[in-house]
Amino acid sequence: MSQKESNGAVRIDMLHGGIFRKMLLFALPLIASGILQQSFNSVDIAVVWQFASSQALAAVGSNGLIISLIINLFIGISVGANVVIAHYIGQKDEKGIRNAISTTAVIAVASGIFLLAVGMLIAKPILEALDTPEDVIDLAVLYLRIFSIGMPFMMIYNFGSAILRSTGDTKRPFYSLVIAGFVNVGLNLLLVIVFDMSVAGVAIATVISNLVNAAIIVYFLTHEQGIFRLNLRKLSVSRTELRKILKIGVPAGLQGMVFSISNVFVLATINSFGSAAVAGSSSALNYEYYCYFVISAFAQAAVAFTSQNYGAGQIERCKSIFRQSMLLSIAGCAFFNVLIVWQKDFFIGFFTSEPEIIRYAALRMEYVLLFQFIASSYEISGAALRGIGYSMTPTVLTIFGTCLLRLVWIFAVVPLSRSYETLLSVYPISWVITGVAVCTAYAIIRRKAFALQSASR
Repeated sequence: MSQKESNGAVRIDMLHGGIFRKMLLFALPLIASGILQQSFNSVDIAVVWQFASSQALAAVGSNGLIISLIINLFIGISVGANVVIAHYIGQKDEKGIRNAISTTAVIAVASGIFLLAVGMLIAKPILEALDTPEDVIDLAVLYLRIFSIGMPFMMIYNFGSAILRSTGDTKRPFYSLVIAGFVNVGLNLLLVIVFDMSVAGVAIATVISNLVNAAIIVYFLTHEQGIFRLNLRKLSVSRTELRKILKIGVPAGLQGMVFSISNVFVLATINSFGSAAVAGSSSALNYEYYCYFVISAFAQAAVAFTSQNYGAGQIERCKSIFRQSMLLSIAGCAFFNVLIVWQKDFFIGFFTSEPEIIRYAALRMEYVLLFQFIASSYEISGAALRGIGYSMTPTVLTIFGTCLLRLVWIFAVVPLSRSYETLLSVYPISWVITGVAVCTAYAIIRRKAFALQSASR
């Protein structure tokens, strides 16, 4: 089922044997990793609420979507790296694997430096453009600028873990996050409670934890065995691999960016309801992130498993991978959606005890979180399409079916019935429309792609 190596790596054999259990083994560490990574921001929110102010809470929470906006392009490119390396593994192309890993490492460093500069420059203008409340904006700008210092470390971790995922190793990135998570929590408490640094303290803690995370992942990669080892002295960019990575990754990243842009408009509208709505929405949004990690984990499993098996020409396994990843994603996400909404008072209580904030958080859970499992339909089918080399199609369909629809809703529907509930209703509606579109595209494209793959072998 899996191969354990002398350096501690446990790689899942994606090309042989049963799929269901291996997908679970692959996805569970990713779910746990996503929860820990999101916990960096959640702990920030909880600590500033308990030991600072409601304005500090809103300042940290209001940056979540902005951070997603500026990093999503490069997170998408890391998906391209995952697909390309996994294809080469399926094809047993050792030279291609080495070149792709080296190219990925260079992209990670360059993108991190670029994002650091962008974060510093756009912090105040973008928060002003979003009509961030006056009693929040200065703290929000401070948080975003300090957070941006950690962007290079964040990119190194994300690209490094993409390399490991392509080989079937999801456990060691999780171990790295566990260590970094404890560092983050400890520093949060120290800097906010002992040194009374409020928003600056939680931002500094996040930067340092990202540094620890990056250092650990680089250690893993430089101590890999054979063709998977990263040699820092021989880093180079292969134009062939760069083109392949960008072909898959840029559309995935653009999809994430446009998603974030549409959600930024949603955030701007939420801001118009006041700081209580911002704080309540931010609190509930944390649980949407947590549940989304179930979908994301099985989407990443679908990408990695499909890429390797498609590269190896194992078409029937690709079909089975799609079915099983879709089932696991829907069932897993729906379970947590229902559980959290059922016990919403308990979960909201981790972030606030103010009645008005609680009201807004509960509404977001009832109108958005409860139906989030529907997003599995387009995430899994889109992941399967990327695994066989078709990345632009799910991007275009998702942009039209979800992102543009949300903008139309904000500017055409919400003004007719201006309420928080009307605004939030666009989420499940857009998920259904996009899911139908991307699943249909997958069914059509895979017939053609699988027929060509079979004919070429």
